[in-house]
Amino acid sequence: MKYKDEKYEKAERGSTRILPKTVLLILLCGLSFYLGGLYCGKNKLQVNDVAKAGSSLDVDNSPQAKSVSFPECSSDYQDYTPCTDPRKWKKYGTHRLTFMERHCPPVFDRKQCLVPPPNGYKSPIRWPKSKNECWYRNVPYDWINKQKSNQHWLKKEGEKFIFPGGGTMFPNGVSAYVDLMQDLIPEMKDGTIRTAIDSGCGVASWGGDLLDRGILTVSLAPRDNHEAQVQFALERGIPAILGIISTQRLPFPSNSFDMAHCSRCLIPWTEFGGVYLLEIHRILRPGGFWVLSGPPVNYENRWKGWDTTVEEQRSNYEKLQDLLSSMCFKLYAKKDDIAVWQKSPDNTCYNKLSNDPDAYPPKCDDSLEPDSAWYTPLRPCVVVPSPKLRKTDLESTPKWPERLHSTPERVSDVPGGNGGLFKRDSSKWKTRAKHYKKLLPAIGSDKIRNVMDMNTAYGGLAAALVDDPLWVMNVVSSYAANTLPVVFDRGLIGTYHDWCEAFSTYPRTYDLLHVDGLFTSESQRCEMKYVMLEMDRILRPNGYAIIRESSYFANTIASVAKGLRWSCRKEQTESESENEKLLVCQKKLWYSSETK
Repeated sequence: MKYKDEKYEKAERGSTRILPKTVLLILLCGLSFYLGGLYCGKNKLQVNDVAKAGSSLDVDNSPQAKSVSFPECSSDYQDYTPCTDPRKWKKYGTHRLTFMERHCPPVFDRKQCLVPPPNGYKSPIRWPKSKNECWYRNVPYDWINKQKSNQHWLKKEGEKFIFPGGGTMFPNGVSAYVDLMQDLIPEMKDGTIRTAIDSGCGVASWGGDLLDRGILTVSLAPRDNHEAQVQFALERGIPAILGIISTQRLPFPSNSFDMAHCSRCLIPWTEFGGVYLLEIHRILRPGGFWVLSGPPVNYENRWKGWDTTVEEQRSNYEKLQDLLSSMCFKLYAKKDDIAVWQKSPDNTCYNKLSNDPDAYPPKCDDSLEPDSAWYTPLRPCVVVPSPKLRKTDLESTPKWPERLHSTPERVSDVPGGNGGLFKRDSSKWKTRAKHYKKLLPAIGSDKIRNVMDMNTAYGGLAAALVDDPLWVMNVVSSYAANTLPVVFDRGLIGTYHDWCEAFSTYPRTYDLLHVDGLFTSESQRCEMKYVMLEMDRILRPNGYAIIRESSYFANTIASVAKGLRWSCRKEQTESESENEKLLVCQKKLWYSSETK
């Protein structure tokens, strides 16, 4: 305070000698007003239209909006996945493949550059043709083609990869494999089974085939150096996410998926106290099905090809059967290479865990929240479904498509949630989706296939777009109210995520990103530029973003978007609210300056 007072006194004495205080104040105010008007006039942000629909508004600079620009990342970052970066794997342990889990860089090590596309990148082939082929240059990795050529996962023909629908356990094609599975599980045919997860998905041919049968699948595979399985899946237009069952729970709530599948995914199900299978048990809905093909199923006829002995495989199968029985699974059907177990549809089976202190695996104690699934360690215990939930089992859940609009029982677990609010939310998003289609006619066309709702509540946008040729990854913030169980109960798919970190996907994997108030609700937690850099990373060139935000944030977002080389326009919401605005943006296709 001493130095500040002395400085103030000196300034005051100096100004008194030149002009009276009142005159000086008037002059300073006038000069400030003039310069402010001059500055604002010169720096008005210009934004291009991305579609010839609707009446756009000017995007003006606000006091908090600053001009920004971002350099290009080097070309060796074209497949950069910040939280699963093979460059960093040596820093982490190999036990249970821990190095393949999420390990996000600290703030000081985050990349603030634009991830370039591969040299020769083209706009992706449109759905449904994309299910069977993609441009080689968009996913220029030959490892699977060379290593799995005899299994017909994919093959390179000219400038394209072709996906014949082969796989390790389905040499006759994925459709024949799923046909056999449907014979074993009739619930796959009548709308009972709607959501599924495929662990160790390969190039997601199983999930792609199920789409034609009305079953929505999350295909799951870890990041690796060469295979790019998840990137192939998303390039084809099939839902997929980077992930591995290792030491952390998968980012899904309990009792969510109707079916889980593993086709020779080589997960050691019975090791480490059975934690991997216990995690499948947690995320599987009561009455849901677990399907396994490959070792040790059909060991009697297959053991010679597995470089093992019949005795070893028999022992492995018996261990697996014992473990499944201990966590209340029953063998449902078995034929050839496929075995199906069903999770108990009621809680009576779990009474033995409460009554027997020596039961193994034991029942999880009440301190472990069943839906806690963001950096939550796996534990070798059974998550018993809550007895108060009587309508979440597969048999009680309405069949698809009725379940999409039926009020889920778990909506009452959301703070303030109830049936009336759920219905109003559904109605609201029907209106909003209709408005979005006017502003962005590409929605509903073959230009948009992979969609992400970055901070959904009940999956309302996905429900409103369900009849369009697209799918939606519904993301619920790990810091928001837990609404993701409601999303799954409706027959939709989604994941937990913290947007202060990178999402578990490859670059250029989504055609449309939708944001509803994310920056308003979470701007205090991390800088906006990092969230938008991540949006740019996962958005395909020529892809779109619809950003619904408060008027306060809209101009700042537009300024950052310009630095990302996006074209944006501001639009009115369907209600023409002055407190909320829409930004409709399109990412431009550009190539690395290193390749020019």
